[in-house]
Amino acid sequence: MAQITVGPPLPEDKAAWAALFEGYRRFYKMPDDAAIIEIVWVWINDPSEATECLLARDEDGRAIGLAHFRDLPRPLSGSRAGFLDDLFVLEDCRGNGAADALVNAIAELGHTRNWAWLRWFTAEDNYRGRGFYDRVAHATPWKTYQVDIQG
Repeated sequence: MAQITVGPPLPEDKAAWAALFEGYRRFYKMPDDAAIIEIVWVWINDPSEATECLLARDEDGRAIGLAHFRDLPRPLSGSRAGFLDDLFVLEDCRGNGAADALVNAIAELGHTRNWAWLRWFTAEDNYRGRGFYDRVAHATPWKTYQVDIQG
């Protein structure tokens, strides 16, 4: 396994972060959109915004993976949890421990924040991702629904 370090992005990481986020968006067949890249970069650098980011770096310090996550209030139980919005590792770096390091780092943060759990969802056909998720987590019995409000 490669030596992986995890930490929040620094101002000088914008281009590397953007390349990772664009790769994630392409995986889900989303069009390139510079405005979205700018919006999310502002979010992850504004402490008043819910969205946070961690980058995984290889032994050379190159950003090879990202995770976007946020705190999730749980009214039913009067507790808090974490929600993992995005997890992406460069294709040529998959299997080197970067995804594990990112999920573990978020879980450690969640422990210090008293989260009950960390949850996420993925596309039904994300077979490689689901293989990883099945190894590090368990599937829930919840089915996801959505009301489209705009668009």
